[in-house]
Amino acid sequence: MDGYAFSHQVRVRFAETDAQAIAHHASYVVWLEEARVAYLAAFAGGYRSIRDRGIEALTTGVHVEYDRAAAFDDVLTIWVRCGEIRGARFRYEYVVERDGVRVASGWTTHATVDAATHHPTRVPDWFVERVLRAEALPPKP
Repeated sequence: MDGYAFSHQVRVRFAETDAQAIAHHASYVVWLEEARVAYLAAFAGGYRSIRDRGIEALTTGVHVEYDRAAAFDDVLTIWVRCGEIRGARFRYEYVVERDGVRVASGWTTHATVDAATHHPTRVPDWFVERVLRAEALPPKP
């Protein structure tokens, strides 16, 4: 996927489908989160590392566009990139594919807050540096 250096795979579970074995629209939000947490594990020491440093990363927005249906037992590749970091906010972008064909795309926005006070705080420099390194990796074929 052009412009994306990281991907994560999920298999559509039966519990994530409706009576026609089609993936429920809300399942995509869970898969995006799973892929984002995998991205953080690969490049930023994991979500727990962020929390251990006294920072919480709150989700402030979610948007998903559905192009095709996903079905029970499909293996989906979720491409993830951190598209923007500014102040206390950052944004992830996603493309969900099945066998190289786009099924959905979307984005999530996040804000960092102090874990104790829940007041906004800038995205930590160490996090920005790791994301910049991750995004500088060559895209996967």
